[in-house]
Amino acid sequence: MGLDSEQGWQTVEALVDAVADVGAANGLPFVAAQSDLGDPGPMSDAHGQPYGEQRLRWIDEASPYWRNRRLALDAQFLNAARVTAEPFFYTGGKLASWRPTALLDGFDCHNVTEATGIAAAIIAPAHLPRGRLGAVVWVARHPIDVRAVFAAEAERWQALALKLVAAHAEVTTKRPLTGKLKTLSRREVQCLRWAAAGKTDGEIGIILGLSVSTVRFHLRNAATKLGTTGRAQAIQTAAGLGFVGAR
Repeated sequence: MGLDSEQGWQTVEALVDAVADVGAANGLPFVAAQSDLGDPGPMSDAHGQPYGEQRLRWIDEASPYWRNRRLALDAQFLNAARVTAEPFFYTGGKLASWRPTALLDGFDCHNVTEATGIAAAIIAPAHLPRGRLGAVVWVARHPIDVRAVFAAEAERWQALALKLVAAHAEVTTKRPLTGKLKTLSRREVQCLRWAAAGKTDGEIGIILGLSVSTVRFHLRNAATKLGTTGRAQAIQTAAGLGFVGAR
């Protein structure tokens, strides 16, 4: 766990309550939260009890979503959260955001209300460094003017979701935490960028005018500084920290 874990958990609990309160005050009283969509287990408190069992109400109490280990793979709301870092909402069988965006157009939500009983929802993705992704989903069982709620509240709710996911991620991590990040050299970044582009060590050497052994030396050093093992993990972490651009 991170340092000051007791204080960290107190912060998380306060944020869980805040997330529930803002939804209840605005007609979306049912809330689901997950601090790591890559983890099939539920988001839980310091004692391992899922928040969905005791702190956050859900629309269907007879069907606890946190026991569905395929939820993050099957739920359209969560899959949409993978492709955008901005909050968005659901109403009338469609997803929308504060601006027109093609990122949400490909998600088929026409039967969400019929299948789940969800009439309206606001979803706040929380993208953290090192590739961690969480989300908070506020839900209404009955139709509401979710566009108006979104326009008034989305920025504040997005900030709450980000704080909750970040605080929970820190207090539950098993790695020693530090605010310091070892600086990569120019050559290490160059080698990582070309490796991310799919180039072999030999090809990187030709491009940069280096021997294969020197390329491997730089990639190993970069992996050590990033706290990773293996080429793929080093590239993924470097991308999550902004050393390797999206293009």
